[in-house]
Parts: sequence; C-alpha cells; structure tokens
Amino acid sequence: MTVLAVIPARGGSKGVPGKNLAPVGGVPLVARAIRAAQSSGLVDAVAVSTDDDRIAAVAASEGAVVIRRPAELSGDQASSESALLHAWEAFEDSSGEAVEVLVMLQCTSPFITPGEVADCVEAVLTGADSAFTAAPTHGFVWRRDAEGDAVGVNHDKAHRPRRQDREPEFLETGAVYAMTASGFWTHRHRFFGRTVLIETDPARVLEIDEPGDLDRARLLAPLLDGPGEVPGRGDIDAVVLDFDGTQTDDSAQVGSDGNEQVRVHRGDGLGIAALRRAGIPVLILSTEVNPVVGARARKLSVPVIHGVDDKGAVLRDWCSTEQIDPARVLYAGNDVNDLGCFEVVGWPVAVASAHPVVRDAARLVTTVPGGHGAVREIASWILGKELA
Repeated sequence: MTVLAVIPARGGSKGVPGKNLAPVGGVPLVARAIRAAQSSGLVDAVAVSTDDDRIAAVAASEGAVVIRRPAELSGDQASSESALLHAWEAFEDSSGEAVEVLVMLQCTSPFITPGEVADCVEAVLTGADSAFTAAPTHGFVWRRDAEGDAVGVNHDKAHRPRRQDREPEFLETGAVYAMTASGFWTHRHRFFGRTVLIETDPARVLEIDEPGDLDRARLLAPLLDGPGEVPGRGDIDAVVLDFDGTQTDDSAQVGSDGNEQVRVHRGDGLGIAALRRAGIPVLILSTEVNPVVGARARKLSVPVIHGVDDKGAVLRDWCSTEQIDPARVLYAGNDVNDLGCFEVVGWPVAVASAHPVVRDAARLVTTVPGGHGAVREIASWILGKELA
C-alpha cells in the first residue's frame, strides 16, 4: 500500500511574494512540510507540485519528488484538489506505484508535526474515508446580520455557560488532510464518506496568508520548534562568539568621559570556562573596537580578535591557521554583520534576541536572549552533564 503525500507549492503569491520559500526557523516553508511528512513514519513518498524552479530545487534537495504543474493549474484560481489530482496521476505514471492513500500538506502551516501527519494517515488506514487536522476551541462565534447587528452563531447570547461546561468545537487548521485515493477519485474533494478530525494543539495553529503572519511564525519558531538537533561534544571542535548582543544585551552605559560599560551574564562565563575545561577552543570575534571586549576576554582567559570589518574572512583565516574544520565550528551571533561567519561554519547559532534575518539564517536559535545566559545555554547543548 503506497501512501503519497502531496504538497501544493505555487511560485506566485499575492499576499506574501515568494511565500513557499520564506524561511521560518531557518528552513523554507516547503522544506518544513516535506520534513514533517518524511518523519511521520507512514508516508512512502512525498511529492511537491510546483510551477517554480526555485521551489523545485529545494524540494529535490530535500528528497521529494518534483511534479511540474501545468500553466492551467498554476493560477490563483486553481483549486488544491486539482493540483492534488494532477500530482497523484503524474506520480503513478512516473513511478509505476499504485497510490491507495493520499495526504495533502499545506506548507503555509509552518508548525505541522510528524505526529499529526501520522495520525491522519492512521485514521484512513483504520477505516475512515477522510481525515483532517483541527484545533479545539471554546470561543463564542458571532456574525453580523443583514442590519449589521451582532448575532450569536454557536451560542445563545443570553446564555453564557462556563468554559468547562461547554463541549469544544473544532477549527479546521488547513494543515494536513488524508483520504483514500479511490474515494478522492470518485468525489474530487478532500471530504467524503466517514470523515474524522485529528485534534491538534491550538498553540501551533497558524496559517501564513499575509506578511504579519510570517513575522509571527518567525517569532514563534524558537518556542515551538525547540532547539532542534543540538550539537554534542562529538560535533564541535571550536566555539567562536560574537560579543555585543551575544554576550551582552546590546546596550551600553556611556559616561561623561566617553567610556562605555556593558552588562554581561555570569552564567556565560561559567559556560565558557566549562568549554575550556573540556578542551574546546573558544574565540571571541567582534567588530567592536571598545577596550571592554579585550578586557572581557582577559577575564575569561580566551583569545580575542576585535575591531575587524570582515568577520567572515577573519574566521576563515583563523580556522585555517588553527587547522580546525569550519564544519565543526559553532559560531554564535546576533546581527547582520555575523552573516558572513554563518556562511563559514557548520553550526551557525543565533541568540533569541537576534535580528530576524540572522535568526532565519541560523541552524539553531537559543531560547534566551543575548546577555541573559545564551552562551551558557550553548555550552549546555555541547557538554550536557559535563557542564554541572
């Protein structure tokens, strides 16, 4: 029995141009959907239906089958069902495999979990004709009548029962749908026969339809994604740290004599000391010329390079001189002048307070801001119990 997941991903989008390639948590939306399907354990193949070369390239790099969508199915009036039907037929023609269960994932829902995909597929495998993800809600829904007055939709406005006394209703998330292939062929619609809903966490429900939605998704990603696959001791040969905004909160006090003072976190110092005890080289690399950077490095007994413009080039030279593989270097930063270093190393890390562009480019994002223990958090990833 072949279970095929199809991800419709047009190149055009009026609300958010290039939406399906927009990174959330450092991963393009289409890649996030592919990974959720691949990790479900119940999907045999993932196909991306697209008219866009860039989306096709990302999909192929993630191991998905690329289905080129014809022009008549590429406009904003084309239905998801038409793209699903075309992708299914194209997959069967090219693979020779008979599809028995179809799954559709919308990559505009960035927080799909592999478990949600698996639960939808399992529901169909065990007797449902179609299944979809939905989030429980106890909200009171209203609409306006012809006169513009507010009318209760799912409640009597004169009766306000307590939340615990109300049965939940469910909001379709738009994230995952599963169905028998034979039923879809007959009905040409994602809902038919015995339909069941798969309850999901309301906190993870977000559909990206406009720029503000994308901003919210990027802010939520560090919380909902978690730290991701954090590096262990066997993955890291060196740690390189930015200073301002990474080891500080990016603020400074300036005295009447022009001298600056910054605030650092003692926990970061403990984390750096633990890394050094474990034999992991630590370097501070900063564009800042203020002597406070050197003073902090001396306090921590670590080497420092500061007052440089092209941090990426300096980091590449340092790795060469120290004979350290850049792919085994973790670099932590917070602002756009750190992006050059991100391109050099295998483990680019942004602190939680980093510029959105930097968070998007990072492989990992800390849960705490710069200057509030972010470096200690990174050390805990690498050292685990050794940090204690």
